[in-house]
Amino acid sequence: MSESSTRRGLVLAHTGDRRGKSTSAFGVILRMLGRGKQIALIQFLKHEGGQWGELRALRRLGLEPIKTGDGFTWTSKDLDETQARALHGWALAREIIRSGDYELVVLDEFTYLLDFGWLDTNDDIAWFKAHKPPSLHLLITGRNAPATLIEYADTVTEMVKVKHAFDAGIKARAGIEF
Repeated sequence: MSESSTRRGLVLAHTGDRRGKSTSAFGVILRMLGRGKQIALIQFLKHEGGQWGELRALRRLGLEPIKTGDGFTWTSKDLDETQARALHGWALAREIIRSGDYELVVLDEFTYLLDFGWLDTNDDIAWFKAHKPPSLHLLITGRNAPATLIEYADTVTEMVKVKHAFDAGIKARAGIEF
């Protein structure tokens, strides 16, 4: 039996040093919602009170993101607290992944936990291999995806800026950037 006929869940990674990683993941979420699939979205760094447009839309569609962060690390007033909250998010994510209740789990900004050394990439890849249900699709976003994650993933997309309005002094616009 071929791998495609067994409906093996894919591991996707959206990485790169530019915008669009999470937004691209939201596109996958929308496709899955449109097909009636069960989805979990865990955001590791974005502030729990954030009201970005895409999150408002997902809530209207019945998906409540799990946000464990206190904001981006470069604005953190207490990096130890930021780390603790992110690691709490990883504990929640492991429970969600193990549950078998979802067809897609999105770990938004998860690569930061690996890049900052808060988690060990090899240990976490081994955990995924041992505990991810075979049919579960797993989508991981964030900058600086480690080589081990890139090797493990079935599909890796790198966001590369060609041109951005911000470089011409144009400020971010509601509905376009957030």
